[in-house]
Amino acid sequence: MSSVSDVAFFMEVVKAGTLSGAAQELGVSTAAVSRRLANLEARLGIRLLNRTTRRAAVTYEGELYLAEGKKILGELEELEQRLASAQAVPKGLLRVNATFGFGRQFIAPAIADFAERHPEVEVQLYLSDRPVNLIEEGFDVCIRFGELPDARIVSRRIAGNRRLLCASPAYLERFGLPASPMDLQRHRCIVIRESDETYGAWHLHSGTAQANVKVRGAVSTNDGEAALGWALRGLGILLRSEWNVAPYLRSGRLREVLGDWRFPPADIHAVYPMKSHLSAKVSAFVNHLDKHFEPYRPGAGGKSAW
Repeated sequence: MSSVSDVAFFMEVVKAGTLSGAAQELGVSTAAVSRRLANLEARLGIRLLNRTTRRAAVTYEGELYLAEGKKILGELEELEQRLASAQAVPKGLLRVNATFGFGRQFIAPAIADFAERHPEVEVQLYLSDRPVNLIEEGFDVCIRFGELPDARIVSRRIAGNRRLLCASPAYLERFGLPASPMDLQRHRCIVIRESDETYGAWHLHSGTAQANVKVRGAVSTNDGEAALGWALRGLGILLRSEWNVAPYLRSGRLREVLGDWRFPPADIHAVYPMKSHLSAKVSAFVNHLDKHFEPYRPGAGGKSAW
């Protein structure tokens, strides 16, 4: 038996006044009540009741156990009520992590809308150059790209996203358009050092065909915005997420390269720790992101609104 259930049991015995009365209330035999009380006293090393055939008198230690036990049960009940309420009404601190570029451009505006709808939730947005450890660093929701290998988290895909090769018209006019992935080896490529993947190794596929290409160039960086600026200046071919380069592809400042070839999945997910009961604040925020990014999930034609 747990300590909490023992407290509740002892309260019932004291309320009934006799062991037989407690047995009636609990729906067990008087002998069972007597055994449990004896086991409780043996575990605590004190006597809680002085028993006679007619009544049970509470000892000094029993009074102390009863008073403190009532307080603990009351606090536990209050905690359960607060948690149950939090399940229904989003409230409290919500810690969110995202990468710098995507966080500034898309997550921050989404949080602004969420904060207006849920004034009882305090949102802390932490931007980082790479994903943090969701569980160890105590975040409620993180925004991640691509595949999610950690089995301790759950996720919801909030937006479609591809990684695209692109270059400026000026670069392509000067150096030509690659016809195959292997042609990339003779081109100037802008490489972003943003993960533990092998530096400058690009993995492409088209249908059943696959290509692993080691690329290089005159410039590299760990910052996506710097790399994008270099691509717009004509310094090379860039591998970048669709969410970041789509406006420049539409305006013509960048052109897609090797459009028939694809890279590993880069869809955008909201991830959160695996819990049996998800708090209202996390559930509401993930649902909000799902609705907010609905235009960015590819429809029947395979196109998104980036």
